[in-house]
Amino acid sequence: MLAEEISVHKNTRSFNLRVFGCQMNVYDGELIRASFLQRGWLDSDDPTNADVVLFHTCSVREQAEERVHGLLGELRRRKKANHKVVIAVVGCMADREGRALFDREPHVDIVCGSRHFPELADMVERVIGGEERICELGESPNKVDEPERNLAGFPGGYQAHVAVMRGCDMNCTYCIVPSVRGRVESRPAAEIIEEIARLVEHGVTEVHLLGQTIDSYGRDLPRATRPDLALLLDELENIEPLKRIRLVTLHPSYVDQRLADAMARSSKFMRLLPVPMQSGSDRVLKEMKRGYNTDLYRQRIAILRAAMPDLELVSDWIVGFPGETDADFEESVVAMEEHNFLQSYVFQYSPRPGTVAFDMADDVPKEVKATRNHRLLDLQRRIARQRSPRLVGTTCSIMLESRSERNAGQWIGRTRTGHYALLPDQPGLAAGREVAVQLLEHNGRELIAELLGELVPVARFDHEEFPV
Repeated sequence: MLAEEISVHKNTRSFNLRVFGCQMNVYDGELIRASFLQRGWLDSDDPTNADVVLFHTCSVREQAEERVHGLLGELRRRKKANHKVVIAVVGCMADREGRALFDREPHVDIVCGSRHFPELADMVERVIGGEERICELGESPNKVDEPERNLAGFPGGYQAHVAVMRGCDMNCTYCIVPSVRGRVESRPAAEIIEEIARLVEHGVTEVHLLGQTIDSYGRDLPRATRPDLALLLDELENIEPLKRIRLVTLHPSYVDQRLADAMARSSKFMRLLPVPMQSGSDRVLKEMKRGYNTDLYRQRIAILRAAMPDLELVSDWIVGFPGETDADFEESVVAMEEHNFLQSYVFQYSPRPGTVAFDMADDVPKEVKATRNHRLLDLQRRIARQRSPRLVGTTCSIMLESRSERNAGQWIGRTRTGHYALLPDQPGLAAGREVAVQLLEHNGRELIAELLGELVPVARFDHEEFPV
């Protein structure tokens, strides 16, 4: 965290925050942590002794929710022994279950939805003051993001998440996000740029711009002054110490030539792009209400690859969606091979209450879902192993991430297109530093790199001294 962002208060009360789910939840967790630190609360990593225990939750899959319920169950005895302990459930699970959470977990004090967490510290104070069972859900009269972000909750390091928008305007039948996070709300471009500039001042060299459908950024803002993702990428080019920009996550329907051209001219955009396909079957895509078919997906990917021939793609897949036949699944196999994704995340469909698909028959047997899951993952591994060796013999830059746990004396880094590479350790290497290398060989997992030229010492990359 940034010490200068924290006001000095005399306060010995402590809070423990556990975050589940996506990168947006991680980002929001930093905002929650900042709000408590700003008031002088102590950040504790021990939920068995903290005065306040907070769960920032995810509802995308049942397993994540049941994990939180299990942890809440472990706190019942502590709450019974010390009724002053405050327990809060925050985020998507709070939005989805609402006041029913109090019935299942009667020792919970606060149920706080995704648009209300900026008031969470106030809610805790109200409970400490004697108020019982606070429940705040749905839309909020206040914006989630402040014009100037409090960086007290940022943990430091070379990477940082930055939300550029909230919510989603799509209506995918399997997805709970629009109903729990609300519709799209884009942040003003000036606020985003200012936040990134401040993070860069503290040693950040790579930012992940976050949005459920990030390529729709700005479409909800006034048309006369409306920014878009292409404009934002152009503006961020002026922040010189920033070396890399990642985008999470795109929707094929919003990809256009203007955005592809902006990505292509950016010296910072990391050409590893998540554009989830979800299924290779047009019939299943229609049932999912994804808003595109395989031909339109193919057209949008063609726009991106024509502008950036070296672009690597990342996809999400759902197997076992209601009604998915063997033939539908085989079309996903064909689509994965066609588009040559460098990475894929494969999920077995599970019904989520509150979604349209919840009322569909979950008619694909578990064992069939598991088999399809393994087949796609095995295929993805084979594709990835074929793509990285093609870079052997080329020169490029890699962003160093950490010392390798499996390879002693080596740093692990990533090329601009997302391929992993190993580089022998030497003085001056540090996480977040971008270095020029030649790629000598491939060991079956990673590329083997050699430093080009002498390493010039750069003090700003010494994250060992970064205040945490």
